[in-house]
Amino acid sequence: MWLNTTWFVLYVMIIAGYVVLDGFDLGVGMLSPFIAREDRERRLLLNSIGPVWDGNEVWLVLGGGALFAAFPFVYASLFSGFYLAMMLVLLVLILRTVAIEFRSKRESARWRATWDGFFFASSLGITLLLGVALGNVVRGVAIDADGNMSISLIDLLNPYSLAVGVVAVSMLSLHGAIFLTMKVEGDLLDRVTRLVPRLGATFFVLTTILVAWTLTIDSELIDNFRDRPWTAIFPLLAFAATVAAWRFVGHQLYLSAFLCSAVTISALLASVAAGLYPVMLPSSTDPANDLTIYNAAAAQNSLTVMFVVALIGIPFVILYTAGVYYFFRGKVVLDADSY
Repeated sequence: MWLNTTWFVLYVMIIAGYVVLDGFDLGVGMLSPFIAREDRERRLLLNSIGPVWDGNEVWLVLGGGALFAAFPFVYASLFSGFYLAMMLVLLVLILRTVAIEFRSKRESARWRATWDGFFFASSLGITLLLGVALGNVVRGVAIDADGNMSISLIDLLNPYSLAVGVVAVSMLSLHGAIFLTMKVEGDLLDRVTRLVPRLGATFFVLTTILVAWTLTIDSELIDNFRDRPWTAIFPLLAFAATVAAWRFVGHQLYLSAFLCSAVTISALLASVAAGLYPVMLPSSTDPANDLTIYNAAAAQNSLTVMFVVALIGIPFVILYTAGVYYFFRGKVVLDADSY
């Protein structure tokens, strides 16, 4: 049964890859109205993610495919219970794509301002909705013995899950700002570097409040953390990486700061995964109805075949991603082909 655990770890790693990579795209979108003062600066922000944003979303597709293939019962329950929320995520993903591609097609100031607004709103909407989804997974959802989920969109927008969404907005805004330190220069860089400490402080305060709130809710995650003291290494790593990122920005070591920010995000997601394991989707009505890596997994033969395919295919995805970032490294320069 080691394949079940292996696929659980692979799935968490894929989702972490998506949040780290597409996360700074979303952060740039959420920050753009607050740090760009003119059209040229808005174009610089847009072109900082221009060569990579669509490739980053490959990891979301990969995550959905891995969940469908390895844990089909979790996939079925999530997409039935979270159907309307998933459609909203799809809508804002489409809006963000259209905003990026259409924004500079006309010189009109009103035209560009409209799509800038959609770029900001869609980036904020995706981040908030994904955070809300994670919050509902942590607190548990109403799953019956047949794996059916009974929950409305209003129920999904509960205070705790909205709080997780707000923390996600804070986290990815900080991640986006740190990414921009590698891509912009001059006055724009000065504004971004001055913003990083404030975003870091906000993220730290909000995360501390959320952790304290989490300790008060009736969740299997809290019980598992008490039973597995070693899992404390993940939140401690996240805290250390956040402090290191702030110090690296102060010393103008921007790549190191970005890598530390990526570690923060990955460690926080690992904290949730380690706290839930082996549960993937906890039931708020009866723990016996939990969907775990065992009762929700595909057949062992399927997991074996997919594992071989993953060993072959995932390195190509990583190689492609690394190649894109290597070829488009350095500061952003606007030219005739820019957005």
